[in-house]
Amino acid sequence: MGILGAGPVTQAIHLPSLARLRDILEVRHIMDVDPAVAESVAARVGARFSTSTEELLADPAVEIVAICSPHQFHAVQVIAACRAGKKAVLCEKPFAMNGEEAAAIAAVSAETGVPIVVGAMHTFDPGWLAAEAAWGSLPEQVHTVRSSIVLPPNPRFEDFATEIVGRGPAAPSAAGKASGPDSAAVKAMLTGGVMGLAIHDLPLVRRFAPDFRDVEVLYAQTVLPFGYVISLRAGAVTIELRAAMNGIWEPSWTFEAIGDDASLSIDFTPSYVHAGSATARIRTAASTTVLGPFGHNGYEGEWRKLAEIANGTGTAPRPETLIHDLEFALAIADAAAACVDAGNAAYEEASA
Repeated sequence: MGILGAGPVTQAIHLPSLARLRDILEVRHIMDVDPAVAESVAARVGARFSTSTEELLADPAVEIVAICSPHQFHAVQVIAACRAGKKAVLCEKPFAMNGEEAAAIAAVSAETGVPIVVGAMHTFDPGWLAAEAAWGSLPEQVHTVRSSIVLPPNPRFEDFATEIVGRGPAAPSAAGKASGPDSAAVKAMLTGGVMGLAIHDLPLVRRFAPDFRDVEVLYAQTVLPFGYVISLRAGAVTIELRAAMNGIWEPSWTFEAIGDDASLSIDFTPSYVHAGSATARIRTAASTTVLGPFGHNGYEGEWRKLAEIANGTGTAPRPETLIHDLEFALAIADAAAACVDAGNAAYEEASA
């Protein structure tokens, strides 16, 4: 393994997960633009360190590349890793910032034969996978989907997991800077919420929303100090996306898919706690089936999947699946921003 980016997610989530998988994966090289961070984090696992993407990709000891850098670098680094002839690439979400980047990545993956996995960890959670294998015809009857996330700020969990080095200053709340209904900060916060938080569950949502290109956002608003409430329709399916990050409430991450005669509910464990898998419940009028918890969470699941792909014993996600997941997220983010604009126009008209 070689890891591009040694920030808090690498330190608090990926390295502890990989430590449990030493029989199949070993970290050989860690790159970060901050040399002190790269050296310190690499020392934890006895790996080489560097400050150059090119140096890591040229390292013959690196067979698999994980891209954990800031979003804007993902596409170019995924493409470079494919061209370097690695066995597989894991990229944190989102793996591209627009459809053009996503198409370029898919083309390079097809050209080089290098498989790509996107780190939407819940799609690799054993609780989700067990539910998917057991739910039968549920997707055909679902009319309502809900994703609800309540979390403390990331640094609280990061500090529970490990001693973080090189953490940057906290970004100011975009909503806190909003001075009125026409503030661009509200749209920026909604877009950031969709592409940074809701995107974890959007591949799950899309499993129940086949008409994912037909997106209509009915309501979109931010939640202080950070969060969102977005109601939308994708074809005939009503979707509710809700999130709040604060220091008050008990952490909770739930997903629901409700049909005419059956429903699915999943409780996911907080990512940083390494507390095992989600627990899924499939309910009908006659019974409730409980699946999980299992021994590992989705982050460890994605690493296991990556090792299988690199060893030739597993199948990589189809590139079009990754592109459609990204298109769905971008469509919701764009429609939520447009909904804010429409609300501002109505507010100005009423004020006049």
